[in-house]
Amino acid sequence: MEESKPDFSNKAYLLPHINPEGVKFGAIALCAAVVVAVLAGHIPFLAYFVLPLFLLAYGVFLFFRDPDRYPPEDEKAILSPADGRVCLIEECELPDGLQGESRHWRVSVFMSVFNVHVNRMPTAGEILKKEYIAAGKFFNASLDKASKENERCNYLVKADNGQIYGVTQIAGLVARRIVPQVEDGQKLLRTQRFGLIRFGSRLDVYLPEGVKPEVRIGQIMVAGETVLGHLA
Repeated sequence: MEESKPDFSNKAYLLPHINPEGVKFGAIALCAAVVVAVLAGHIPFLAYFVLPLFLLAYGVFLFFRDPDRYPPEDEKAILSPADGRVCLIEECELPDGLQGESRHWRVSVFMSVFNVHVNRMPTAGEILKKEYIAAGKFFNASLDKASKENERCNYLVKADNGQIYGVTQIAGLVARRIVPQVEDGQKLLRTQRFGLIRFGSRLDVYLPEGVKPEVRIGQIMVAGETVLGHLA
């Protein structure tokens, strides 16, 4: 995948690229702010809400920001699919509905509302199976039980070297909508976008069998850049 040149201008920070999924939400918030601003000319007390509403609209747009990422040249590196912090690391089986009873190291990345929520492929590979589970509870995404109780979407992936691993998008306490953007059989490049989650959530990566995590709990992750481990 061809990489864009880094933009170090202030505009890149203040007016970043917005994922198309977020345009409608930002537009709704902006329209609400404009309506209140217009009405404030006739109803004076509404003037107190104008600035907060415009700031809220700006915040909604920022939530859906989708900056470019610059992966390491090491093609064997398994990269974090999400921004955030590592909240769990444990050895376990793949999620129910995927395949096998083999043990995999699971690395869980918690995303707060302040993180970028666009998710990227850890390695180049093929989506062998996608399983979306809509019904669920809304436990805090940092809790272990969220991986079995909350709304989630599981992916079984076959890396280009043949190794199998899993990825799970998990809705959180505030998030109520997972947006998968890939289908079974689709082949994706490393760091290619495969979906997003709205308003706080978690990503689980089930590393290929035999691959150990190279991160630790509390470490800050950058999607498409931070190395979780290495393919055989």
